[in-house]
Amino acid sequence: MTPAPPADDTDPPLTVDVRLLPAAVAAWVAALVVTRVPGREALVGAGVCLGLAVGGLLWGRSAGRGSTVRRPRVIGPVLALALVAGAAVLGAGASQTTARAAGLLPVLAREASVGRVDGIVVAEPTVLAPAWPGAPERVRCLLAVDRVTAGGRASGATGRVLVLGPSSWASVPYGARVSGAGRLRTGEPGGRTVAVLLSSGAPEVVRPPSDADAGAAVLREGIGALADRLPGDAGALLPGVTVGDTSTVPADLVAALRTAGLTHVTAVSGAHFSLVAALVLVLASALRLPRWARVGLALAAMACMVLVVHPSPSVLRAATMGLVAALGVLLGRPHRAPAALAATVVVLLVADPWLAGELGFVLSVLATGGLVLLGGPLAERWSPVCGRPLATALALPVAAQLVCAPVILLLTPTVALYAVPANVLVAPAIAPATVLGLAAGCVAPWWSGGAHVLSLGAGAACWWIGAVARVAAAAPGAQVEWLPGWAGIVLLTAAGACALRLLVVRRAAERR
Repeated sequence: MTPAPPADDTDPPLTVDVRLLPAAVAAWVAALVVTRVPGREALVGAGVCLGLAVGGLLWGRSAGRGSTVRRPRVIGPVLALALVAGAAVLGAGASQTTARAAGLLPVLAREASVGRVDGIVVAEPTVLAPAWPGAPERVRCLLAVDRVTAGGRASGATGRVLVLGPSSWASVPYGARVSGAGRLRTGEPGGRTVAVLLSSGAPEVVRPPSDADAGAAVLREGIGALADRLPGDAGALLPGVTVGDTSTVPADLVAALRTAGLTHVTAVSGAHFSLVAALVLVLASALRLPRWARVGLALAAMACMVLVVHPSPSVLRAATMGLVAALGVLLGRPHRAPAALAATVVVLLVADPWLAGELGFVLSVLATGGLVLLGGPLAERWSPVCGRPLATALALPVAAQLVCAPVILLLTPTVALYAVPANVLVAPAIAPATVLGLAAGCVAPWWSGGAHVLSLGAGAACWWIGAVARVAAAAPGAQVEWLPGWAGIVLLTAAGACALRLLVVRRAAERR
């Protein structure tokens, strides 16, 4: 009898199912391509991908009959699924780019003509810094347009138009239907924006926001009013940590958060949805509600959260991730975070291929993937030394920092030296700041005293986050200069891979 082979003396760093990863990568590549090529060429590419997928499966089945060579069964389906995902993104993206290229809007933009656009406000208006001292105030606003007129001509339109207008645009509410005139310019090639409207006049509000958007605005305004009663960094950070509104964060605190690697605490991400969904599920379980009711309430809470914070790329990724996970719970299947994340990426890129080129979406997916794939192994590796709770607290920021640091170099060629300890210190404050802040905003319309008490607790947590950021940013060597460009990205990626192997993989001598 042949003796069993000796046990492997290394622990693999990844022990999770990543078979959907090729499909997510293929969808991402297809999304980057489809936003930069004509729709007809994208459709041809989609047909080629589908043909290769079907042909590969049929060839594998026919070649396997009567063959004595045993082939891995997973390779064919995995590659076929990747090709199908790429074809789906190419086909859906082709229809969207064709719709954007139709009508009068792209013609006016190419000719730099004057026109009037009608659309829905899909981002909070932002006041821009003056171009020079004494320059008039300019406001940035984003519209999802559906109609354009110019010189007696009119047509439908599809896409988003970036408006640069006077201060009167700052009062336009989110979700309102507005009309504005100005000179049109072409947007960035391959970008989400179809055109840029340089407006010198005030907008016309054709229709106010819907009741849902108006209710979300009341909640955001209530949180802002509560934040105004809090001093210093507590009041400045409360709207950002709670609903992602960073308009009140001063420039010096923004710089400190960036230097300390804590910018993500003011950006709504998967952590916010996890906290809200977990709180709802705990309350529903305490009431002994059935599984379908618990999942339904969690989905409703996440939908309300999307409405309140507005659907940015990271918010859409986090919300869809939660939806996939909730469906897994409803069907009684075990939760598989890597598969859920990969499926989320494919679904979102089919619906909106321009997400693939947006840095916020890239960082959001990378951070979640790092937590899913590396957080567990790191925590297991360190648990015998410092205990499971502390190991988990250390593993999460380390995993996120390892995968996100190379991409952050695209923004600034520096490395935040104290990012990991700063994230560990603020981690206990993020949950109370978010939950208490949202609770205060919900209570404020009918009980101001209770809302103020809740905001004090959220403000204390926000003060701690600001204090950690300022101390970390002021410490010696807070930011280390790094080689810029792609060479720096490759070098930092290689350094992260080496650090990961040292942190996760046990050597044979250590196990013996």
